[in-house]
Amino acid sequence: MKIDLTQLVTESRNPVSANIDALSTLEMLTVINNEDKKVPLAVEKTLPEIAKTVDLIAHAFNHGGRLIYIGAGTSGRLGILDASECPPTYGSDPSKVVGLIAGGKTAILKAVENAEDNRELGTQDLKDIDFDKNDVLVGIAASGRTPYVLGAMEYARSQGGAVISVSCNPVSPMTQAADIAITPIVGAEIVTGSSRMKAGTAQKLVLNMLTTGAMIKTGKVYGNLMVDVEATNAKLVERQKNIVIAATECDRDTAEAALQQCNGHCKTAIVMILTQSDAQQATQLLSKSNGFTRHAIQDNA
Repeated sequence: MKIDLTQLVTESRNPVSANIDALSTLEMLTVINNEDKKVPLAVEKTLPEIAKTVDLIAHAFNHGGRLIYIGAGTSGRLGILDASECPPTYGSDPSKVVGLIAGGKTAILKAVENAEDNRELGTQDLKDIDFDKNDVLVGIAASGRTPYVLGAMEYARSQGGAVISVSCNPVSPMTQAADIAITPIVGAEIVTGSSRMKAGTAQKLVLNMLTTGAMIKTGKVYGNLMVDVEATNAKLVERQKNIVIAATECDRDTAEAALQQCNGHCKTAIVMILTQSDAQQATQLLSKSNGFTRHAIQDNA
């Protein structure tokens, strides 16, 4: 099947960089930087769609559902990156946010030939993780036409799940197949067709907002502090202490003592200190408030 890429914004030539190979290093990088400045403005135009998606994901999390990212190449890797960073940042179950890539684990480091062209593979990858109506699928592809992603989107819809697209072409099969289409139009790339650049940056910004927004809306953040962070290394042990100190304005000794009493759970330590309760009482307050630190503290006022 012949594929016509000439109509895709992400495959068009950028006149700004037509002679980039003749520029000095600083001039070359200035051109790239000036183009990169357009990315957050393009993402800004999609904030209403991003907000709707965040609410869908938060609802799914609260009802036993998951967020599933699926993509090929750079897009798939970005989904895996975002998914893998949620457990250490928010203490979330690793199964809550899942990243799938055409070609499987091998494709994370090395391209797998023809994997992205296989619609059935996208369907099978969702079947393998038991995708159901409670889950949210976010299909990621700069072009908006990747068969692997489209196959997954079609299957997700058949199961009753919410289907979202993240792409950088205004009219595409993915935007038409999605319940919500997030489509930051970043324009032609500096190097023609290199969608790991502006398009990839736009996708990363969107995915950051999806998981950060959903985690905030499900009680994983107090103020702007990651109060469910897991202390898996020395740096994060210190971060936990600093979070408790920042949230409660207590001294270091108090923070360390509270964390020790609740087995290193920031959220519980904060509630303990601010409500003058013990670990068991703080745990009960958090349970009654569905894990929202602010509500647990206010309800005990």
